[in-house]
Amino acid sequence: MKNLVCPISDQRVNEQVTRLNAMFAIAVIVSAFVLNSVFLLAFLMADFFMRGFTGIKFSPISFASHYLSNAFSLPVKLIDKAPKVFAARLGFLMTIVIAGLFIFELQVASFIVAGMLIFFAGLEFVFAICAGCMIYNYLILPFYKK
Repeated sequence: MKNLVCPISDQRVNEQVTRLNAMFAIAVIVSAFVLNSVFLLAFLMADFFMRGFTGIKFSPISFASHYLSNAFSLPVKLIDKAPKVFAARLGFLMTIVIAGLFIFELQVASFIVAGMLIFFAGLEFVFAICAGCMIYNYLILPFYKK
């Protein structure tokens, strides 16, 4: 893990907030399947879009994460923002795929992709491991080295 190369920026975010974002993403995905709601997937897709592609300071989920982090007085640990933006973009793409499969009633395929997203978010939430960094390092970076 120490040899991974991640996208880098001069902006920083609180790691506790990003971990709570992952927890909320897991909760929304599970709720969408339990409630059979494509609207929850659309909500998550919009949230990932706001975090990954816009300069908006707070998406609904990140606002809730900031609130919880402050309410529980979690320690602030600043980390690089770029890997989290990249991960939000991947989350957006995966949520589009999940929603599409969900709409076309391809349950097994939507469960598989949702399971992958839950696994990635779980790594972030539980262990602070950014799967986006691994994907960036092995699938994106080799194209930039040429």
